Amino acid sequence: MTFELLKAALADVVAIPVTPFTAQGTLDTAAHRTLLRRLLDGGVRTLTPNGNTGEFYALTPDERRRVTELTLDEAGDRATILVGVGHDVPTAVEAARHARAAGAQMLMVHQPVHPYVSEGGWVDYHRAIAEAVPELGVVPYIRNAVLGGERLAELGEVCPNVVGVKYAVADAARFAGFARDAGLDRFVWVAGLAEPYAPSYFAGGATGFTSGLVNVAPSVSLEMLSALRAGDYPGSMKVWEQIRRFEELRAANGSADNVTVVKEALSSLGLCRRDIRPPSRELPESQRAEVAAIAAGWQA
Repeated sequence: MTFELLKAALADVVAIPVTPFTAQGTLDTAAHRTLLRRLLDGGVRTLTPNGNTGEFYALTPDERRRVTELTLDEAGDRATILVGVGHDVPTAVEAARHARAAGAQMLMVHQPVHPYVSEGGWVDYHRAIAEAVPELGVVPYIRNAVLGGERLAELGEVCPNVVGVKYAVADAARFAGFARDAGLDRFVWVAGLAEPYAPSYFAGGATGFTSGLVNVAPSVSLEMLSALRAGDYPGSMKVWEQIRRFEELRAANGSADNVTVVKEALSSLGLCRRDIRPPSRELPESQRAEVAAIAAGWQA
């Protein structure tokens, strides 16, 4: 695929599939395939295996490779695959090369997990990964509110395969400024905080958004995208109202239950187990009925 086609794939609902587990705590590949088919059959065309909703940091390196391979096998030519990579540079490069060999088209580079991140070091980190796989599109995942747009512009100058940005700083005004400092038309801008922030980020220049909710209700996420593409902000806010409580539950307590709520909803629909790995937790009994009711309402 050309970089232009990859950019088009990012200007969409970028689904972050969950990673289901068996009762023994291993990868539930059968349930995983079922969930992926459900997304594809629902109209989703861009998938991110090994994203945060997929519990990237709770998976072993072997499990992350298996998730990548399973997703590519199940999707075939029905979707563009954006594989999450990260950790130290050698680990990220190894994962990037594995993704390329497995047939992926793009990488999402997780925000560096390090207590001391300099802006120049951020550029060096992403450059090392992007240059290792020049054929693949690369999408930095930005959660650092300190990082300036000029640094992304610098990265884009030396790495033409950096095609888009998953921007996940909870500040729509900062996003709008960052995008313009980096180059609004140089990159595809993906609202990395999902549906709750999509309307405000689209107003600032985003053309796609990530979603964990899409695992539960693909039609709801696609309805919001359709409204935003049409410039129908009142329509997009009607969808926002539908998803508000679900996303509030995910965001509570510093997003402690971000993935948990999605898995609980899927469990209530009989699609996978609710099991989740530490440091996340299963949802308390007191909140399960509310999540189940929301999920059931979206299936009606």
